[in-house]
Amino acid sequence: MAIDEIIENFALLDEWDDRYRYLIELGRTLEPLPEPARNDANKVRGCASQVWLATDVKPNGARGPVLNFVGDSDAHIVRGLIAILFALHSGQPARDILSTDAVALFERLGLREHLTPQRSNGFRSMVDRIRSDAQAALATAG
Repeated sequence: MAIDEIIENFALLDEWDDRYRYLIELGRTLEPLPEPARNDANKVRGCASQVWLATDVKPNGARGPVLNFVGDSDAHIVRGLIAILFALHSGQPARDILSTDAVALFERLGLREHLTPQRSNGFRSMVDRIRSDAQAALATAG
């Protein structure tokens, strides 16, 4: 699902219970994470839930390396947050990922004030991991 569609759908939902349900539905759209990808190297540190994030880098994109992500969590809401991050970043050039402020989007959707501090910190940990992978892809390509 495109990030613009997700933003529009959030705007249509007035009640936070509806937004939580939508977030959980987004999480159900994630591709299944292959069992071998549930390893220590892909585990995201700083999340209260179990979160795995695997990155595939296509180094020869027209605008530099392009990153695609797969991931999963044992928490339904966190899976939804992963789906939002993937809609924003997966399939994007590393430079675009680094110039996009995912935390600002998180706040714009009103998620920060409606999620626990641990979930917010976990979201930031996932963003940091994606940004780190994008920086590494650029360093390898350059």
